Amino acid sequence: MSYLEYAVKSTPSGFRKFLYMNWPLTLLLVSVASAGFLMLYSVAGGSWTPWAEPQMERFGLGLAAMFIIAIVPIWFWRNMSVVAYLGSIVLLIFVELFGTIGMGAQRWIDLGFMRLQPSEVMKVALVMVLAAYYDWLSPQRTSRPLWVLIPVALILIPTFLVLKQPDLGTSILLLAAGGGMMFLAGVHWAYFAAVITAGVGLVVTVFNSRGTEWQLLKDYQFRRIDTFLDPSTDPLGAGYHITQSKIALGSGGWNGRGFMEGTQSRLNFLPEKHTDFIFTTLAEEFGFVGGITLLILYGMILIFCMVTALSSKDRFSSLVTLGIALNFFLFFAVNMSMVMGLAPVVGVPLPMVSYGGSAMLVLMAAFGIVQSAHIHRPR
Repeated sequence: MSYLEYAVKSTPSGFRKFLYMNWPLTLLLVSVASAGFLMLYSVAGGSWTPWAEPQMERFGLGLAAMFIIAIVPIWFWRNMSVVAYLGSIVLLIFVELFGTIGMGAQRWIDLGFMRLQPSEVMKVALVMVLAAYYDWLSPQRTSRPLWVLIPVALILIPTFLVLKQPDLGTSILLLAAGGGMMFLAGVHWAYFAAVITAGVGLVVTVFNSRGTEWQLLKDYQFRRIDTFLDPSTDPLGAGYHITQSKIALGSGGWNGRGFMEGTQSRLNFLPEKHTDFIFTTLAEEFGFVGGITLLILYGMILIFCMVTALSSKDRFSSLVTLGIALNFFLFFAVNMSMVMGLAPVVGVPLPMVSYGGSAMLVLMAAFGIVQSAHIHRPR
């Protein structure tokens, strides 16, 4: 019996699919999103508009999408992986030619009711196509050079398109997620050692290119690196964001100033308080306790994803679930490191908490695939 025949035969039917859903994971997603709604209500000065209400509507739409995707058998999403990847490539090319420009970057497609960011779609599509590739590839060929070059090309093509927007943060996440998928699939460690060595050389080359005709990064990206290394060099300019973020984090203490009592956000000292720096608002108002609680919720989401991956009997389900969990981890790890001054400011939102339509909808769709793997695993 082929895998497809077995998957179809073992697929639960009707209402049982909803019973088989990972409801603790769903509850955790709702809890994290609710924390985001409260923070958006707070930063708007006690108003559901302009951020909290649209975010709630998008989460409701994303939750519905998650349920719909979840009841579709996981083998269907495996078969759709190449289509999702190629469609995302087309969207990235479309953005390059006709995309909407905002804050000096061309990253969005204006759909009227919302702005779609194709790089967010690519984060999930890349995980799907790599999981499908390694599901198709025999384990004996995983580390052979020819079969390693194919996933490398699949990773580098969207990374280059995203880097041209320019979006350094997302391009780094694509590289990290793609490399993580190759590692999870069992590619030999020697390849990663070579990449790390080359990466060190690339960093040296990037710094040496500064001020030359062949400069590899934009000036604002170099300023972000300078600010990361020493924010005090320009506290009212490039270092303003991270300086105010650290003030907000420190002023929260253990228990915080109280809901809607954060001075940094209420008095507009904290920039991008509803998107990239929303974690500092939460930490200022609810302190260390609030910040660690959110981190625990994130950790529990990862645990439930890993349990689903370990209980799955087919390679695609395991890899796609672990890949989505890895993407989710990179999201909040990079954002929290960024606002605490442990990493350069690269414009990565806090998942399910920061204001944003594309990130919310795509992330919920990704968790729909995780739910599909959970529902349709053999019992």
